[in-house]
Amino acid sequence: MSDRPILIISGTNRPNSHAMKVSRVILGHYQKLGANVELFGLGEMPREVFDPSSYATKPPGMIEIQQRVLNSLALHIISPEYNGSFPGVLKYFIDMLKFPESFDRKPVAFVGEAAGTWGAIRAVEQLQLIFSYRNAHIFPGRVFIPGVIVKFDAESKLNDPDLDKRLAQQAADFVTFATTLCIPP
Repeated sequence: MSDRPILIISGTNRPNSHAMKVSRVILGHYQKLGANVELFGLGEMPREVFDPSSYATKPPGMIEIQQRVLNSLALHIISPEYNGSFPGVLKYFIDMLKFPESFDRKPVAFVGEAAGTWGAIRAVEQLQLIFSYRNAHIFPGRVFIPGVIVKFDAESKLNDPDLDKRLAQQAADFVTFATTLCIPP
């Protein structure tokens, strides 16, 4: 395992989001594997990052977040579907990160979740275009979660054993993918 963490990014700032619930399930799977892993939710972005001046001068809180992305071994993005795409705050987050080095040759895995039938397939495909443009290594084992609303019980525990198994397998396979790609010369 690497001393650099896999950074799970919960792709919305909506409170009590399903993306965060899924992110916590994935975090648990990485922890069971003994992987170095961290979780970041977009709700943690400092308010000052939304000031238009932060395009030119990044606030200190955003610089710290940017450094977490740069220092990570890999990224695991959990994205909900909003209006047939991914949340605007996720695009803004991506735009606030250093170009091109934030994703350059960085392994990236995706999970899409939605209340609807397709499980955010459009959102993930659109994100893959952006990350490919930024030269990321796209992990092919995506997971789509349709009907996410019924996948968790009242205590926010995942109640779908097949989905849990798929998320566990994705985490295990992504550790292998990321560590294989990131072997130091």
